[in-house]
Amino acid sequence: MKKNKKWISFKDQLDVLKSRGLVVDNEPAALDYLERIGYYRLSGYWYSFRALKLGLDDAVEASERRQDAFQQGSHFKHAVDLYVFDKKLRLLALDALERIELAVRVDIAYLLGKQDAYAHENPDMFHGNFTKIKRNGEQPAHQDWLEKYHSHVHRARREPFVKHYLDKYGKLPIWVAIEIWDFGLLSKVFAGLKHEHREIIASKYGAKNGKAFASWLRGLNFIRNVSAHHSRLWNINVLERSAEIEDDAFWKQLNNARPYFYFCLMKRLLDVICPNSHWSSRFCTLLDEFPVIESGAVSLVDFGLIEKQGEWALWEQT
Repeated sequence: MKKNKKWISFKDQLDVLKSRGLVVDNEPAALDYLERIGYYRLSGYWYSFRALKLGLDDAVEASERRQDAFQQGSHFKHAVDLYVFDKKLRLLALDALERIELAVRVDIAYLLGKQDAYAHENPDMFHGNFTKIKRNGEQPAHQDWLEKYHSHVHRARREPFVKHYLDKYGKLPIWVAIEIWDFGLLSKVFAGLKHEHREIIASKYGAKNGKAFASWLRGLNFIRNVSAHHSRLWNINVLERSAEIEDDAFWKQLNNARPYFYFCLMKRLLDVICPNSHWSSRFCTLLDEFPVIESGAVSLVDFGLIEKQGEWALWEQT
């Protein structure tokens, strides 16, 4: 196991970058960014500027394929520009995902609440695989979900509306409970719904079936977590992937391991939830702001963008 690298000052950090070939056009500004954002966070943005090692076989890990030296024409400013682009991208994601989360919460509460005010705590409201003991003897997935849900209730116990219902009724009806769910609780409880309930909600959003829509929510929850924790988003490998969509030739081109797929999914859902939103125009404007990197080390292909997006009906500007 390698030893950790030793602590060095901001000035020394900048000197290391310069010694490796990263052009620093404005040293005071660069030092300011290192102090405010941090070397490690920014390193995720200049990583792609590092020169590739040649002659390596496929068994070598991606992290070992890069040299310390930077490609010619790489500038510190380019990393900052990418960081700013990525920050705006995360904010756009969170804006869309908030609307999607709220809408699907209401869908679930409206559908289940009609049958049982406390449906989320009633195992009979979910399919058998969600409520039965697992093969390895572990408790049911619904019980896991309830434990997380009750921890959310406990954290929110001083909120006036939560305190009111707990004091008066002892627990929260589903139309109140949804207000303390996060996207993770939402995606898991949807996956546990009975087949007929999943199908009703999935059909509203044009999903092939409830299973496909459950996978959409899981993928979007992954994007939400990345965005909410201020992590790099624009070119990540999405680990929790939604099912592929084959509705038309454009959808078939998309790579569900790249973030662009999930922004297309957000647009598709927003067209149902708030069709008059200007979210899509803000997204397209941001793509036009993607920084031009002289070395060609990065492009929106890394984001997953496909050619001729402007010809796709999904992104038509209204």
